[in-house]
Amino acid sequence: MQQSNSSYQGIERSRGPLSQRGGSGGSNGEHSSQLGDMTQQQHAGCFEYQGRAEQPRGDSLPHRHGASTGSGRGVGPAVEPFRPPVTELHQAAQAPYHAGAIPTQAIPSGTPEEVQAKASSTPSEQAASSPVQQFSDQVKSKLTVQSVQASSKAVRFLLRPGKGSSGTKCIVKANHLFAELSNKDLHHYDVSIIPEITSRGVNRAIMEQLVKLYRESHLGRRLPAYDGRKSLYTAGPLPFDSKEFKITLKDEDDGSHAPRREREFRVVIKLAARVDLHHLDMFLQGRQADAPQEALQVLDIVLRELPTTWYSSVGRSFYSPDLGRRQPLGEGLESWCGFYQSIRPTQMGLSLNIDISSTAFFEPLPVIEFVTQLLNKDATSRPLSDADCVKIKKALRGVKVEVTHRGNMRRKYRVSGLTSQTTRELIFPVDERGTMKSVVQYFRETYGIVIQHTQWPCLQVGKQQRLNYLPMEVCKIVEGQRYSKRLNEKQITALLKVTCQRPHERECDIAQTVRRNAYYADPYAQEFGIKIDEKLATVEARVLPAPWLKYHDTGREKDCLPQVGQWNMMNKKMVNGGTVNNWICINFSRNVQDHQARSFCAELAQMCYISGMVRGFMYSNIICSFHCLASSATFIKEVTGKVHHIQSVLMHVKAHEIKSHGFQELDLLIVILPDNNGSLYGILKRICETQLGIVSQCCLTKHVYRMSKQYLANVALKINVKVGGRNTVLADALSRRIPLVSDRPTIIFGADVTHPNPGEDSSPSIAAVVASQDWPEVTKYAGLVSAQAHRQELIQDLFKTWQDPVRGTVSAGMIKELLISFRRSSGHKPQRIIFYRDGVSEGQFYQILLYELDAIRKACASLEPNYQPPVTFVVVQKRHHTRLFPNNPRDRNSVDKSGNVLPGTVVDSKICHPTEFDFYLCSHAGIQGTSRPAHYHVLWDENNFSADDLQSLANNLCYTYARCTRSVSVVPPAYYAHLAASRARFYAEADSSDGGSIAGGSAAAGGRGGAGAGGGRSSRSSAGNVAVRPLPLSRRMLRGSCSTVEKPRPAIVRLPERASTLLLVPCVFCGSSSSMAC
Repeated sequence: MQQSNSSYQGIERSRGPLSQRGGSGGSNGEHSSQLGDMTQQQHAGCFEYQGRAEQPRGDSLPHRHGASTGSGRGVGPAVEPFRPPVTELHQAAQAPYHAGAIPTQAIPSGTPEEVQAKASSTPSEQAASSPVQQFSDQVKSKLTVQSVQASSKAVRFLLRPGKGSSGTKCIVKANHLFAELSNKDLHHYDVSIIPEITSRGVNRAIMEQLVKLYRESHLGRRLPAYDGRKSLYTAGPLPFDSKEFKITLKDEDDGSHAPRREREFRVVIKLAARVDLHHLDMFLQGRQADAPQEALQVLDIVLRELPTTWYSSVGRSFYSPDLGRRQPLGEGLESWCGFYQSIRPTQMGLSLNIDISSTAFFEPLPVIEFVTQLLNKDATSRPLSDADCVKIKKALRGVKVEVTHRGNMRRKYRVSGLTSQTTRELIFPVDERGTMKSVVQYFRETYGIVIQHTQWPCLQVGKQQRLNYLPMEVCKIVEGQRYSKRLNEKQITALLKVTCQRPHERECDIAQTVRRNAYYADPYAQEFGIKIDEKLATVEARVLPAPWLKYHDTGREKDCLPQVGQWNMMNKKMVNGGTVNNWICINFSRNVQDHQARSFCAELAQMCYISGMVRGFMYSNIICSFHCLASSATFIKEVTGKVHHIQSVLMHVKAHEIKSHGFQELDLLIVILPDNNGSLYGILKRICETQLGIVSQCCLTKHVYRMSKQYLANVALKINVKVGGRNTVLADALSRRIPLVSDRPTIIFGADVTHPNPGEDSSPSIAAVVASQDWPEVTKYAGLVSAQAHRQELIQDLFKTWQDPVRGTVSAGMIKELLISFRRSSGHKPQRIIFYRDGVSEGQFYQILLYELDAIRKACASLEPNYQPPVTFVVVQKRHHTRLFPNNPRDRNSVDKSGNVLPGTVVDSKICHPTEFDFYLCSHAGIQGTSRPAHYHVLWDENNFSADDLQSLANNLCYTYARCTRSVSVVPPAYYAHLAASRARFYAEADSSDGGSIAGGSAAAGGRGGAGAGGGRSSRSSAGNVAVRPLPLSRRMLRGSCSTVEKPRPAIVRLPERASTLLLVPCVFCGSSSSMAC
C-alpha cells in the first residue's frame, strides 16, 4: 500500500464540480432489531453461524493452480504441463447456494511458514487429520507474522481463465517497448571491495577505473555491467574464475590545486554462477511457471548502466536538470524531470516500460537563502527561535554543503546539526596549548571575512568525533541532492503542476526520451545483445459499458446511465435519504462573517433537501448557532496551535447546544475552516471522532464564498452517507444480475496498509479493512483500523488468538468481526468472499497471499467448523508506470474531454502477464493530466470468475463511490480502506503537522490497534525498538453501553460479553454505525 500517490490525496473539504473524493455509507438503524445477545464463547462461534444442517458442497472443480519448478514468483503456464496440486492452499469446492447450508471443506491452519512446510507432506499424512482436528489445532495456535520467502512453492497464482470479450473493441498505445534478446551466455561474478565502501558512487568509480585499466589485458575485452554493490555480470565468461586487482582512486578535484588524496582498494572478482536465459524464454512462452528473477534483474542492470553515468538515479528512475525545465517548489526545493524504465515480462515477450517522472531536489542555494525560504520570512535581522532552529536542523541534517570562502576550492561537507550557541559565542582551540579563538575572529583573521549573521548558529559538519563549525553564510547547498522527506501541501501542488501533462504531450515526451536514450547505440545493450524497439506498443483493448444506476422513485429521473464516466443529480433524488435533526455550525475562519456562514448553511440545507434527504435538515426547522471563533488574530492563532483549546471549544459548543435547545445528541457538526489551516483539520477530526462522537463536515472558506451549486451537491452527497443514507445503487444489483455476486450472499472486502512518511522511523503503520454490509446492493461499508509495527505490510490483525485467564483461547480479528457485522446487517451469512488488497508490490505477492488468505480462512473457521466460503483474492495496484494512450487522439469518439482513453477501457493482452490473471482497467474519466489505469492481479480465485465477469464487476463498482457523481479509478472497497487508514493516521499522530484534509473512508475500529498476538503485548517497531502506540478509543458508539473493555486487550477493542457487539467508531465516510447496532 502509502506513500503518497496523488490519486489518493482525498480532501474531505469538497473541491467543487470535479471532486472525486469521499466514501460510502454504513447502514442506518433499520437492522438493529436483528441483533441478539452475544453469550456464546467467542472461540466456539457466534450464534448466527450455528447452521441448521450440514450439506456437502459437491465435488471440487478442477484446479487452476499447481506446483512448478524454479524460483521467483509463481506463474501459471499457458500450455498444460503436469503440475501437481497444492494441498495446503486449495480451492474451495463450488455448489449452488442454499440459505442456511453449511459447506464442508478442510480448513488450512498454521502460520505461513507452517503452510509452506506442510506443502511437501504426503497426501496420506494430511488425510489423517480430520477437519475438526485441524480446526481445533488452529484455534490453539497463535497467529504471528512470519517471513515467507518469495520463492515459496506452497502456492501458485491463478492462471488466466481466458481473455475478455465484452465491450467495444478498440486499439490503444501503451508506454511499453518491445525488447529483443539474443541468446548470450551470461555470467554472474561476486565483487568484494576492500576496504568496504557503502557508497554506490564510489564503488562504481572503482569499477569504472578497473574496466578502463584491465578490459583489454585481463577481462577478455568484456564490458561488464555492475550493480554498484556485490554483483558483476558479463556476456560470456571472463578469462579467470577468481582474480584480485589493485585500484588507486583519486579524490575529486576541489579546486585547490593541491595534490589530491589517493586511496588504494583491493577488488576481488569471483565467479558465482551462470545466468541461463533459456528459462526466461521458457517462462515467456508459458512453458515454465516461475519467472527467472535473476535473468530479469541482469537485463535491468545492463540497461541502467549507461543512464547511471549520466543522470542522478533514484530507484528505477533517472533525473537531471537537463531533461526538463527546473521548477521551484518553495522552501528551498525544486523539481527535476526524468524518466523511469524497467524491463518486464509480458505476453508480447520482454518489454521495456518507460515513463516520464519528476521529483524534488534541493535547490543549490546559499544556506542563508535556503533558511530564509524555509522559514518563509526574513529572519536575518533577528536571532532564531528554538522552533526555527529545530526546523532548520531537521531540513539540513544529512545535506551536503560546499564552502564558498576559499575561492575556487569548494570542499564539501555533510551537515550533522546546528550549534547550540550563536556564531558570536562560539570559541574553539587553535593549537595544542589550548589557545581559544572565536569563530568570528578566526574567519576575519584567516580569510578576511566579516561574519554578518553572528546571532545565528553555525552548521556542524563532519564526523561526530571531530566536528567543524561553519557559519551559514559561507556555505552553499551542493547540487543534485534529492529531497526524500514529506512535501507540504504547497510543494505537492507545485510538483503536480509540473507532472500534469495531457496524454498526447506525455506520449511525445516519452518518445523523445526513447530517442535521447538511443538504446541502439548503448554499448552495454550491444554487449549483451539487447535490442529495443523505439515504437510504443499498440494493444487491443475494449471499452466496457457504464452500468445503469438506480435513484429514488420520487425523483423525475428514477435511473441514470452515466456518460463518459460522469453524471449529475439534476432531477434525481438519493435512493435512501438520511435524516439530520440536530446540527450546528462552527466558524473557524476570520474571513467569513456571521451572515455569510448563515447564508451558506441555508443553501447547503436546501441542497440536501432537494437531493433527497429528509426534510428535518432544513434551515427553517433548526436554530443554527454560529460561534465566530476567529474574531481576533490572536485567538485563532491560539486555537489552531493548541489542541486543548480546540477540544475545549468543541466541548463547550456541544454542551451549550444540547442545553439551550434540548437536543438529545448532535447529528452533524459543520465546520468552516480557513483555506490554510495547518493541522487544524486533523485535530478537529480526531477530537470529533474519538472524544466527542460527532459526525463532522468541514468546508473551506473559498467554497463558502463561491457557494457553487455543484459544490453544494457534492457536500450533500457526503453528508447523506455520513448520516446513514445511501446515494445510489447499481440497477443490476437490485435485479440480481451481477454474475457471482447476486446469486448468493457475497461480502466484498477492501484492505490497505499506509506507512509513515520518510524520516518517521518510530511511527506505526496503519492497517484498514472495510467490508460491504448489504446484499445484494453492495454499497454500504463498515470497517476496522489497527496500528501495527513500523512499515509492516502484512495486516497483523486480520485474525489472531490469545489466552484469556477465564475463557481460555479466544479468537478475534478484523475479518471475523466484519463477517459477524455483515450477518447482522444483511441477515445473511456470507457465502462468497471477494477480497481487494491495495498497496502490495509484486515482490510481496507470495507473502501477502499466504498470510492473509490463511487468516481469512481461520476467521471463517473460528465462527463455525467447516465454514469455508470460496475466496477470490485480488491485488489492486495504482503505483505502477503503465499508461494507455488513444491510438488516434483526434478521434472524439475514442477519447474523453481531457484527451485520455474512455472510461471502461480494459486491457488484458500483450502488455499483461504472460500467463497469470491480470488486467489494466481505466474506469474513470480524466480531469487533467494522463489517467493512470488500475492494475488488477488475481492471485487466488475459488469462485471461478471469468475474465469478463471480474472486469465488469470492477468497472461497475467504480460507479458506486458514494461522494461524487463520477466513476473513480479503483474499486471503492480498496479506496475506502486507504482513506480509513489515512484518517486513522490522525488518531495515531496526535501532533500531526499534515495540513491536508484527507477524506475519511471507513468505519475505523474503536480499538487499541497494534497489540501483538498475545493480546496484551504491543507490537514493536523495527526502527529503534519503539512500541506501537494504540489507536484512541472512539466515543461515537459508547452511548448507552459499557465502555470498559476486557483484559488483556486485543488489537481491536471489543465490548464485554454482556454488551451487544464489538465496538466500532462511526464510519468516517458515512458517519453511521447503526448497522453494527452498537
